[in-house]
Amino acid sequence: MLNSLSLALLVLSATPPALPAAPAPPVQVGLDAEFSLDNSISAQAIEQGLRIAMAEINAQGGVLGGRKLELVTRDNGSIPARGVKNIREFAQMPDLVAVFGGRFSPVLLEELPTVNETGLLLMAPWSSADPITQNALTPNPVFRLSLKDSLAVPKMLQFAAQRGLKKVGLLLTNTGWGRSNKAAADGYAKTHKTPEIVHTAWYNFKDTTLVDKYESLLKAGAAAVILVANDDEAATLVREIAALPPAQRVPILSHWGVAGGRFVEQAGPALSQLDFTIIQTFSFFNAKPDALKRFFASGKAFGLEKPIDVRAAVGVAHAYDLVHLLAVAIDQAGTTDRAKVRDALEHLPRHQGLIRTYEHPFSPSNHDALGPEQLLMTRYREDGALVPLP
Repeated sequence: MLNSLSLALLVLSATPPALPAAPAPPVQVGLDAEFSLDNSISAQAIEQGLRIAMAEINAQGGVLGGRKLELVTRDNGSIPARGVKNIREFAQMPDLVAVFGGRFSPVLLEELPTVNETGLLLMAPWSSADPITQNALTPNPVFRLSLKDSLAVPKMLQFAAQRGLKKVGLLLTNTGWGRSNKAAADGYAKTHKTPEIVHTAWYNFKDTTLVDKYESLLKAGAAAVILVANDDEAATLVREIAALPPAQRVPILSHWGVAGGRFVEQAGPALSQLDFTIIQTFSFFNAKPDALKRFFASGKAFGLEKPIDVRAAVGVAHAYDLVHLLAVAIDQAGTTDRAKVRDALEHLPRHQGLIRTYEHPFSPSNHDALGPEQLLMTRYREDGALVPLP
């Protein structure tokens, strides 16, 4: 017979060792962007910024005491209906806190009702139409770290006035983005006599020629053109203007959609024949040295070691800073509950970012983290780098 000690040893030997605790599931972040759009690099730039920041956050222990951040991507091809479908898919993922949008304002504008219906958070690192954040949703689920049109248009008009260009024309895309810029221009014109907006011309997405619209602005007396376009249409216009006599080539002050694609390659040598400047919110060429050093220390693993390596810089930088702010909000909320994270985003502490130091990036009445002090005008160099004007 077994004595009590032998029996106890037998029982212990038959008991399997305790398994290590399962790791906490990752906290997911979505990205709904235009990955498959021809000539576009904006979705890839946003993804790059997100992945660099998430690698930093995860190396420091992740969020909520050890949960890693994980990126989930979906392609909308710049088509709003696809974006809405993607939002519904993201909403069904229980560990997904927020979705980052892509470059195109019309996509995010169409997604707003579904975002509101599903309780998701929508983070906007590129799209600039004012109604994206200035919407009628209560509570507001959208947070933007990007340019907005009501800041962009005044900056471009002021730049024209500083250059002595007293009459300008507007060449706008016939979308929600274009209409947002038209509203901003009309608002500016009510309180500023110079420059005078002499005419507005509209074009449609994927138009194969814009020169007739451009010439209508010249006939109205425009000495410069404010252009709201993405890379495809802008490149078409540049090639068409370069084919005109030099006297008919007026300065072009462009919104930043052109910087989200392969605009320099598409425009070709014609670009060097035009006076073409572009509004931006950030440049790696004049960033603060400490922030730049920190970013490139992490970016090296993603092929980024110096400013000229970064393409579509605003997409990279905005996404990088915005996911850092989201991580702070998750920790502050102490949960992945979307409603509580939303509330935390409105009450963030001071954060030292790449683009700026954010004292209070968002508030209950303001869901835009950037202001007019971040705006600058830029130009493409011969090597394709987009650099600030001196």
